[in-house]
Amino acid sequence: MSHGSEGAPPFRLIPVIDLRRGQVVRARAGERDAYAPIDTPLARGSRPADIARALLDAVGTDHLYVADLDAIMDGVEPDRASLEAVASACPGVRLWVDAGFSDFSAVERFTRLGLGRPVIGSESQRDAGLVRALGNRTVLSLDSRGAERLGPDALHEEAEAWPEDVIVMTLARVGTGTGPDLFGISRAVALGQHRRIYAAGGVRGPEDVAALAQAGAKGALVASAIHDGRLR
Repeated sequence: MSHGSEGAPPFRLIPVIDLRRGQVVRARAGERDAYAPIDTPLARGSRPADIARALLDAVGTDHLYVADLDAIMDGVEPDRASLEAVASACPGVRLWVDAGFSDFSAVERFTRLGLGRPVIGSESQRDAGLVRALGNRTVLSLDSRGAERLGPDALHEEAEAWPEDVIVMTLARVGTGTGPDLFGISRAVALGQHRRIYAAGGVRGPEDVAALAQAGAKGALVASAIHDGRLR
């Protein structure tokens, strides 16, 4: 699903799945320890391949964002079996995968699998070095929880370090239906200049999509609004 006037790049909706112990879980307000296996009218059960296919079909896109919570929270290797199942069930899909990458070797190991584009979350970084070194090979996620910016200030402030695709991830709004962080998006758009800025957290429906596009975002990461039928 995309929105845009003639000649303008479309606004891209990117469905999200959160993986925990081989299942898709329902994210809410960034309280990861409380996430439970998802219950959705779009598919039976919580198998990653089934949920991914249902989300992609619902909004008609070829991008999917995967948060591997075991890797992010526990420091384990990415869930290769789940990612391979998703890739097999969704041929042609472009996966953006956040697996808590914090060093170059981990990114290299993942890249060799050929299972998607790594997402570098600011919450997992000690400094801006990895983001600067990898450049446009990755997507940067600028993570925050409430008023707290997660990770080094340099990543939030120094846009020259950013790759071409940047996510503004407001964890406290995820799954809450409280609306996106339009101020944070506008700030990132202004700082990033030519970068493509994506919103994550709080998107409720078409009105929020329109507001984000007006603020200069190029897309949004969405899950709850698709499961609940507010975005199709």
